[in-house]
Amino acid sequence: MEITHRKPTLLYSLVPILILIFLLFINVQFFGEDASYGPNQMALIFAAAIAGIMSISLKYSFDELLDGIVKSISSAMGAILILLLIGSLAGTWMISGVVPAMIYYGLDILNPTIFLLAAVIVSAIVSIATGSSWSTSATIGIALMGIGEAMGINTGVVAGAVISGAYFGDKMSPLSDTTNLAPAMAGTDLFTHIRYMSRTTVPSILITLLIFLIWGFTLEGNAAMDNVAVVQQAISEKFNISPWLFLVPVTVIFLIVKKIPALPALLLGTLMGGLFALIFQPQIVQEITGASDYSLGSAYKGVLTAMFTEVSVITGNASVDKLLSSSGMEGMLSTVWLIISAMIFGGVMEHNGMLKRIARSIIQLAHSTGSLVAATAGTCITFNLTASDQYIAIVVPGRMYRTEYRERGLAPENLSRTLEDSGTVTSVLVPWNTCGAYQSSVLGVATLTYLPYCFFNIISPFMTILFAYANIRIERLPNETKEETLSVEAEVE
Repeated sequence: MEITHRKPTLLYSLVPILILIFLLFINVQFFGEDASYGPNQMALIFAAAIAGIMSISLKYSFDELLDGIVKSISSAMGAILILLLIGSLAGTWMISGVVPAMIYYGLDILNPTIFLLAAVIVSAIVSIATGSSWSTSATIGIALMGIGEAMGINTGVVAGAVISGAYFGDKMSPLSDTTNLAPAMAGTDLFTHIRYMSRTTVPSILITLLIFLIWGFTLEGNAAMDNVAVVQQAISEKFNISPWLFLVPVTVIFLIVKKIPALPALLLGTLMGGLFALIFQPQIVQEITGASDYSLGSAYKGVLTAMFTEVSVITGNASVDKLLSSSGMEGMLSTVWLIISAMIFGGVMEHNGMLKRIARSIIQLAHSTGSLVAATAGTCITFNLTASDQYIAIVVPGRMYRTEYRERGLAPENLSRTLEDSGTVTSVLVPWNTCGAYQSSVLGVATLTYLPYCFFNIISPFMTILFAYANIRIERLPNETKEETLSVEAEVE
């Protein structure tokens, strides 16, 4: 006898979401910026358990919910594999000197007469190289704050320039966890997501650069470049810096442009990084292993160590040491854990119809592509304000709107781009969000002080909504793909 499932009401569907928000808020209070390294994962699992218990009254069995969870996790396996491989790539790019070379040459761009413009560019370069806005602010960001203060520039303005550049790099770097998380939630691949996201991200950063360029010409004064010189000297003394190192990222970029699948492209980039480490930085490889002499065995051990675990290159400068470190595959495990926990919660909420019921209430007000994207952006910002975590602001809206985008014939990269244009970049503008609290603490500037000058972060959500309303290069699904999606949805119901 076939069991007829009951459909949840809107209020009933909101209960697990509200409980999740409450748990996330409590986590931020007790764990602060460490909330994303375990506490939030447990909050997602607890909320999933509550949603599962509530599903009993909707006539769902445990086996049915478990099937939904397994399917949900399976849909994210591609992203998880890419994320692990990116951890290895970051490790070999660090010990080979690729990342240090990017930072070294990036600092050459600094010019006191156009300091604010240069601050955005340097922060962007370092963030793209490292895949982390946090490490960018904690290293180069602090140096830029010191130089800006010496020039007598308002600290809020300098922080706004640093954060704008750092978050541009964070969004566009394949090494970034959020750049991997967004396409995983939306159902597209990493490189498609980056290419499509550039359509709104590049105009946003160009407007930001223009604003800071004009602003910079109104400033006077010459800053001592001691901080920059110290960083460059520390890097050059430790690494053999050469333009030849850029062959590695150029090769990976070429493969991306040629639409080679992400996994083989990243694997080749990882192996090339290891090979260049042996050629250009044998002393670094030997240092990692602690071997007394350089041999084939120590070379193998050093490169492999960089791929799977944390490595740090010691320069004697604490600030530079923070920048020249990588955590390999191991460092990606907390994000993988977060993705799995999020997919557990999303799997239950999706299978029992709760996410669909919530999304339907919002979508009823969204009659056009523009209004749908605006609703998605608004939901992401709301979760940044309430859940206080950028990952949740990507995960939950991603699961909520994924089906609706497909039903309307919109390619999944439309959703993944919106998640990043509104979820990733606005997190730093909220004082009680983990990102806002971290950046404020590291840069020594109150969140509300730098907020008005984070032009890139403010412009990005408006840019993605503008593109949607103006129907500018909005990717559509082929008709057969849309029909397949609708057929699958009908079978599920």
